Amino acid sequence: MTAITVDRLHKTYTVPEREGGLRAAVGSLVRRRTRQVRAVAEVSFEIDHGEVVGFLGPNGAGKTTTLKMLAGLLHPTSGEARVLGSTPWQRERSYLSRMALIMGQRNQLQWDIPVLDSYRLNQAVFRIPDAQFRSRLDELTELLELQALLRKPVRNLSLGERMKCEIAGSLLHAPQVLFLDEPTIGLDVAMQRRIRSFVADYNRRTGACVMLTSHYMADVEALCRRVIVIHHGRLLFDGGLTDLVHRFAAEKTITVELEESRADDADLARLVGGHPLERSATGISVRVPKAETARVAARLLAELPVVDLVVEEPPIESVIEQVFDAPEEQPSGQEVTGG
Repeated sequence: MTAITVDRLHKTYTVPEREGGLRAAVGSLVRRRTRQVRAVAEVSFEIDHGEVVGFLGPNGAGKTTTLKMLAGLLHPTSGEARVLGSTPWQRERSYLSRMALIMGQRNQLQWDIPVLDSYRLNQAVFRIPDAQFRSRLDELTELLELQALLRKPVRNLSLGERMKCEIAGSLLHAPQVLFLDEPTIGLDVAMQRRIRSFVADYNRRTGACVMLTSHYMADVEALCRRVIVIHHGRLLFDGGLTDLVHRFAAEKTITVELEESRADDADLARLVGGHPLERSATGISVRVPKAETARVAARLLAELPVVDLVVEEPPIESVIEQVFDAPEEQPSGQEVTGG
């Protein structure tokens, strides 16, 4: 059942460094100065066939580097990985024909030719039989509403149109594993929703395994039951999205709608025990520690003219920020010198 197995995967880059100016430039020819930058630090996890997993972390956390190693674009410094039974960086044809890497910030289609011509090129690269190509193209065209776009040069498409065409082109060979790196970046809300719906439908119909990186928490909440969180190249959390909230969310928000009469500020401060309080046009909101939620809510209900009361978990964004605030165990770079 395992589609992806990652075992202590590690990637370190050697980055040249020097001061500015002619003197430093000449000196670097004799004595080159470099720094070892750790991008991924012994990350391990497994993903089953049919799973859609959110792969989260701030900029520079190592997400894209990990996806590139799993897609076969980069060799790791150490560690192992198996995807669909293959070692990705060996770049076996049997593996490359069953996976797809879609990067929202990279253009994979040919810029100056019609979209359909790029698709024909993909057909030749992946050796897709004509009948299968036509069938899949028709299906993807209908699902993503590409009819008016196929004969336009890619450079004439809007960002949203191009992203739809990029996704369709990457799925013509029916991959069993999808690596999606910010697939909705820069898109408007309606287009983001459409892309999310399409990815969910593709996963249901084909059973493909999906790894998704995104800074839009709406993508993660809509598609992923499980999330893997990395920071400074290290794995911080691997589990259910709801488990992430329960583990890292120390507070809950109580929102109270009041009758027309407004409570006195001193009374409110007493009732909520001094916790952060915000007033709105119709009531109040207060953030309280989980252990005090029931007691504070009961006190508000008993002593205020409450019309409605809602207790909510914090937004996923704030939970993720708390995970990212975890201190780094080791320095991410070490300066070395060499000739």
